[in-house]
Amino acid sequence: MLTHPTHERLIALGLIGMAKALEEQRRQSDLAALDFEERLALMIDREAIERENKLINRLKVLYHRLPRLFDALLIARGDGRYGRLLKTLARVELLILDDWGLAPLTPEQGRDLLEVLDDRHGRSSTIVTSQLPVEHWHELIGNPTIADAILDRLVHNAHRLILNGDSMRKLAAKQSGLDANEAA
Repeated sequence: MLTHPTHERLIALGLIGMAKALEEQRRQSDLAALDFEERLALMIDREAIERENKLINRLKVLYHRLPRLFDALLIARGDGRYGRLLKTLARVELLILDDWGLAPLTPEQGRDLLEVLDDRHGRSSTIVTSQLPVEHWHELIGNPTIADAILDRLVHNAHRLILNGDSMRKLAAKQSGLDANEAA
């Protein structure tokens, strides 16, 4: 049987899942008991799964708590992955930055955030969650030039949703009877 050329041909045609399934079938002798159509169906199923996974990976939303993102950028800068991490953040269709404004930004964090937002500006969506009103973001960033640049990329084309009321965590605590304020 001409398996090697078949395997190479499947790869050349972009049928990576089928090529992987063919290799797996060659290694598993118990699959020889299946007829041709059953083995072909397994290969086609594998191709479909590979394509779905590739699509999901290409579209997957990326979520970061801002303090942890800054830590990841700092580590990436130290071990040489900084450019690759920025590229990953730029490519994702939707970046969610949670916990904006928990602490003032260092000058390095301000520059990092500007790099991330500049790469994404006008090309993909970014969601920022914060308990701090937008009016106070400028002072949180510190450097007026960096602050102007960041806010220019975030605020001027933004759709703002201002939520009122208790947080979901607080409501869940009340419902479960864990809220200390309710017990008093």
